Amino acid sequence: MKIISSIEELNTIYGAGLSPASVTKVTKQLTPLYREMIEISPFAALATVGPEGLDCSPRGDLGGVVRVIDDETLHLPDWRGNNRVDSLSNIVRDPRLALMFLIPGSNTTMRINGRGVVSDDEALLSSFEMDGKHPRTVVVISIDEVYFQCARAVMRAELWNEEHFADPAKLPTPGQMLKAATGDFDQETYDREWPGRAAKTMW
Repeated sequence: MKIISSIEELNTIYGAGLSPASVTKVTKQLTPLYREMIEISPFAALATVGPEGLDCSPRGDLGGVVRVIDDETLHLPDWRGNNRVDSLSNIVRDPRLALMFLIPGSNTTMRINGRGVVSDDEALLSSFEMDGKHPRTVVVISIDEVYFQCARAVMRAELWNEEHFADPAKLPTPGQMLKAATGDFDQETYDREWPGRAAKTMW
């Protein structure tokens, strides 16, 4: 298999296809329309880097996954999860991060590259209170660059076309996947109890 090992080789293949819009759409802070897109997005993938390697974590919140503070700052609450804290562990050692926002029904995705710090400031946590609960930490994100992504990938995937939605009944369950990974696991009990446990620990 032929391997491409230099920027020059890549530019030979892709360089001539770069459109002016691919560059001019990148800004150092939110524009009013970029802000509108990000504020409406309920889901983002958070990518971080640390000494052990890379991590990409799903983040979601009804009504907007992040809070826009100003044109250069976002707040991302860390709600209940599996307590692995992979993303947070990376950020406290290397602030670099990236976010890709999805908006159900839209083929346009938004991307942000920036830097983050993890805060457990009491007033900040309280400002995100939901059902009497609040996140244990909030990632304060400083934007370095923001832009929208070409829609072709989402269009090719027909991501929002219900005719192509997977049938959950035909997919492996979390319990089945855990048993396959560990060998000795009570998958039936886990799958039976998981929906109720998740509903009670959403926040």
